[in-house]
Amino acid sequence: MVAPVIVALDFPNRASALALVAQLGEACSSYKIGMQLLTAEGPSVVRALVSAGHSVFLDLKLHEIPNSVASAISAAGHLGVHMVSVHASAGSAVLRAASRAASAFPDLKVLALTVITSLTDSDLPEIGLQPSVRAQVERLARLAISCGCHGVVASAHEATYLASMLPKGTLIVTPGIQLAGDGASDQARVASPEMAKAAGATHIIIGRSITNSPDPSLAFAAAKAAMADTGAGNPLT
Repeated sequence: MVAPVIVALDFPNRASALALVAQLGEACSSYKIGMQLLTAEGPSVVRALVSAGHSVFLDLKLHEIPNSVASAISAAGHLGVHMVSVHASAGSAVLRAASRAASAFPDLKVLALTVITSLTDSDLPEIGLQPSVRAQVERLARLAISCGCHGVVASAHEATYLASMLPKGTLIVTPGIQLAGDGASDQARVASPEMAKAAGATHIIIGRSITNSPDPSLAFAAAKAAMADTGAGNPLT
């Protein structure tokens, strides 16, 4: 089961990532592995976490032809991960292929990434899209769920309307989460754990607020407390 608070292991190597995992200990059970760590270390770091009993969100952000995406989803399932991401903008054929591939692994959930948190309304025309972010997120979220995806990845700013428009039980996973007092980052649509919780997020992804903290355990405890006793998390996971 994936806990409501997922810690992003955005490290350059396995040793640094596993050092944080050891420091957080039994308090944290769920981690995200993204492009940096996977590229540096390959699937061995995923296997290490899974074999230790942790839940893993493999944030692949897949955007390829259907057969390639399905093959990658199957590979993720064989690794034993619990969540994997695919770009909703890849289209219905890709989303359906991902969902079909995941069906062979009962514990694997496909999350459709809507609009990355570094983009704002003013950025969309540059990539051939009309504003607003909200309209794009709504369109892609509906498409993803209609194609069998288990949930979406979207900022907490979109979670409020997604929670009301998507079917009950849909996973709403929100990146761009920062604790109070954190400085600016390359993510434009950020939020606190409290905001994400109030908006209807089922899960939050938090990285630098914990990994750069002088006391990662204390920072994690603050995020966990913010998501506690709210119905966060989902029996589907």
